[in-house]
Amino acid sequence: MIVVAAGALLWRRENGVLKVLLIHRDRYDDWSWPKGKLDKGEAISEAAVREIKEETGLSVFLGVKLYELEYKLDNGNRKVVHYWAAEVTDKALAQQNFVPDEEVASFEWLTVAEAKKKLTYKHDIDPLKLLQSLDETDQLDTKPLIVLRHAKATPRADWKGGESTRPLLPIGRVQAAALTNILAAYGPKTVLTSRWLRCMDTISPFISQYKVRLVKRSLLSERGAKLSPIRARKLVEKFAKRNGGLVICSHRPALPTIFKAVAALGNDEDRELLTQAQAMKPGELYVIHLAKKPGAGSAIVAIESQVPLFED
Repeated sequence: MIVVAAGALLWRRENGVLKVLLIHRDRYDDWSWPKGKLDKGEAISEAAVREIKEETGLSVFLGVKLYELEYKLDNGNRKVVHYWAAEVTDKALAQQNFVPDEEVASFEWLTVAEAKKKLTYKHDIDPLKLLQSLDETDQLDTKPLIVLRHAKATPRADWKGGESTRPLLPIGRVQAAALTNILAAYGPKTVLTSRWLRCMDTISPFISQYKVRLVKRSLLSERGAKLSPIRARKLVEKFAKRNGGLVICSHRPALPTIFKAVAALGNDEDRELLTQAQAMKPGELYVIHLAKKPGAGSAIVAIESQVPLFED
């Protein structure tokens, strides 16, 4: 049996010095990173944000995915823990509501050097080294660009209306609802979407629950991307350069155009991965983490994907 858990290395700067948050658990008398097991039907990114809130009282958005740690439990089961980097803003710190309990007794903000000495488990140092490396190369401070293929739609052969009005299947609506907290975990500020119904219905639950900007463009529809691929690519490039996280919701035939625009921000390895991403399933998403202050090299720091939670 494999136990899946998720958490994050919370970081902030104090007078220009990078600090990370460690939690202390009285039950085990250890110092480690905030994390916890997934609830039933929960995505790993969703679980990471929830567990951080429950264990530290801090509301955060996920940055670069750092590490997947696997080890053997005392009962013989395997445990896999997914770790992200997550910045704690001044606002989040001011609104922190931490109440000690049987799970977490206390926490401390420490420098990287202090944290390396205080961590109880050696394997917890590995994700910290990666976080430190990102900081040293100015790649720790990122924004998300999320490319989302609309959820499962009614098959073309079963729909007598126009393509622009083809709706989601019931399983597609379930996927759309499940995507709400997954998207929210990364804190995007804008949703750029095709006007066609199946895209609008996919992002509607997220738009309804969170305060984000909605931008609808016909260029991101199947027809728009086919007729004007250069204009569609320039549209993606323009929004990718703006401040704040971005979700782009579109269709399978438009993905090559979208990913071509995004791939221009990366290196050969990124371009290869994004070429493979064109085969993504309905309801699947790719999170491309972009450096807020890219140097002369790639603006793409990391790429992660999440498959649909529910498929028929």
